[in-house]
Amino acid sequence: MTIELISFDLDGTLIDTASEIAEAANRALESHGLERRPEDRITAYIGHGGRALINALRNEVIAQDPAVEHRMSFEQLFASFDEHYGETTGTSSKPYPGTHEALERLRACGLRLVCVTNKDHRHAIHALEFHGLAAPFELVIGGDTLPEKKPHPSVLQHVATTLGIPIERIAHIGDSATDVLAAKNSGVAAWAVPYGYNSGIPITAADPDRVFHSLPEMSEYVIEMKAISQAEGRNIRVH
Repeated sequence: MTIELISFDLDGTLIDTASEIAEAANRALESHGLERRPEDRITAYIGHGGRALINALRNEVIAQDPAVEHRMSFEQLFASFDEHYGETTGTSSKPYPGTHEALERLRACGLRLVCVTNKDHRHAIHALEFHGLAAPFELVIGGDTLPEKKPHPSVLQHVATTLGIPIERIAHIGDSATDVLAAKNSGVAAWAVPYGYNSGIPITAADPDRVFHSLPEMSEYVIEMKAISQAEGRNIRVH
């Protein structure tokens, strides 16, 4: 059976956003009189949304110096991060090579595209629009859009129901174990890219159905499978 809809993660899949997320987090720390953290330490927390990132970062700082706990409540630190991220979005991020072309080729071939991220919706829209990536997506789901977020099965199931696409005709592609688990939990094909932010763990450890080295490679695969299916006049299951 051919794939009709592809769901894309954002951070680490479509756009390399780590440096500007880390900068926003460090500005939040500095606003509370705390020292900046190495970018790679903050990058390790990307993938579960801004609130999870700040909670993990706050716990790390407190574990090293318990005396600072009274200087920053979680809500105060997150509010600072949220404000600064609005300022840093687009300052150093960039789409991964071939992203624009892959999305346009898929859409031109009749694929329906959505973006499903754990980033707050307004920040996701800002990042996509800044980089000219918003147009191909008919739906953008943020971490604060629904009652649950990835890897909860309801997220991608919501996409299927909203757009009227059978779950078995959907693939989700991302860079982390969270994305692979989200796909498997919901019953869609679990695809992955080997770059991005998976805490330094090879994405193959998450056992995705397929790993593509790039989005252009994935688009070539999908378009080829669709062409074969049309030529043979029968359905081919894509995994």
